[in-house]
Amino acid sequence: MTTARFMHLNAFLMTTGHHEASWRLPESDPHAGTDLAHFTHLARLAETGRMDSVFFADSPGLQGDVGRRPSGILDPTMLLAALAAATEHIGLIATASTTYNDPFNLARRFASLDHLSGGRAGWNIVTTANVEAARNFGLETQPTHHDRYERAAEFVDVTRKLWDSWTDDAVLGDKQAGVWAESSRVRPINHHGWHYRIGGPLNTPRPPQGHPVLVQAGSSTEGKDFAADHAEAIFTAQQTLSHAQTFYSDVKTRISHTGRDPERVKILPGVVPVIGSTEAEARQVAEQLDELIVTKHAHTQLARTLRRHPDELPLDRPLPADLPTEDDIEGAKSRYSLIVTLAREENLTVRELIGRLGGGRGHRTFTGTPEQVADTLQHWFTTGAADGFNIMPAVLPSGLQAFVEHVIPLLQQRGLFRTDYTGTTLREHYDLSQPGNQYEHEHAAIA
Repeated sequence: MTTARFMHLNAFLMTTGHHEASWRLPESDPHAGTDLAHFTHLARLAETGRMDSVFFADSPGLQGDVGRRPSGILDPTMLLAALAAATEHIGLIATASTTYNDPFNLARRFASLDHLSGGRAGWNIVTTANVEAARNFGLETQPTHHDRYERAAEFVDVTRKLWDSWTDDAVLGDKQAGVWAESSRVRPINHHGWHYRIGGPLNTPRPPQGHPVLVQAGSSTEGKDFAADHAEAIFTAQQTLSHAQTFYSDVKTRISHTGRDPERVKILPGVVPVIGSTEAEARQVAEQLDELIVTKHAHTQLARTLRRHPDELPLDRPLPADLPTEDDIEGAKSRYSLIVTLAREENLTVRELIGRLGGGRGHRTFTGTPEQVADTLQHWFTTGAADGFNIMPAVLPSGLQAFVEHVIPLLQQRGLFRTDYTGTTLREHYDLSQPGNQYEHEHAAIA
């Protein structure tokens, strides 16, 4: 007897929604990005739909023109600590950079979040690709793409060691003997590497999940290799079914080559659903949003991404032929290639490309009825393109509410998604086992 395969669904939350003009709608609150009540409502709504997690992106630098869209964001680990108290089951995933953090502090923050939430924390590992962030940390320019991934690999290694510096049973709480914790079950890590020299142990007990779930979002060659070595879930942007299938097959093969089980790593493309009770209603919502895009802001942002001056990108002409190759880019390589490929394959003008990117910055946008959205997700899920999806509502909270109330019930009726939570931790939602402690034998020997 085989166990039913359910898709995994995360709610990727961003201020008023992922469409860059969502904040201009009459229903939207331009100050939602710093409003705890707003995010509490969204997290509880996602939990009502039995979604696996809520997810927050982050960057250690202000990106782009603040006139374009809501740009000020809260530290997601702090926000998720508050949401942990307002929810019971849903996973809590925060983005944090390995380039502009320290392993000890970050290991402690995620261990703390895992304890506060009863084992629902996840870390989206990014290497951060912008010069503005580098200058916030005393650097004139950002480290190279290769150096950022080399540092990230050691950073994750150190973080895991710190989480394992306590055994699961280190805390005894033996009042009669007067022993709070067994000292032989807490050890230094004494890591001496290329980038870090860290003694340890961590000053927070081992997280309830052993390690918070490790998520990764890079799709360059080095990003995919890093994911194959470390990730337990992968967030990706794929515009077409064929591209998604190619990415899925490629990454699963890379995972197999590392000796890990590819079935235990979840690949979750981002999708931006624009939902209406009819196709016409959905198109009307999408058109209203696109009409509110301020072309000047979007044009400037696209030029920045493509390393061109706006004057070199006439709005009603295709992209110029002499753009840099991916190898020339030290920033977000995979997103750069996705945007250029989309424009080339569909012969889009710059103005048309701006419209296509407005909804999800390169993620796939679906516009249609709940049935059509469910059909599309099912097709990708059953044809080797995805293990689930990062749901990115164009408008919040209405877009998430429409997905939870009208799309999820269809997926449940088709046997594609859970009807209730069967576990309490994010690892259980993702069907992941708890990692063993790499120092188990050393702890036992000392004891």
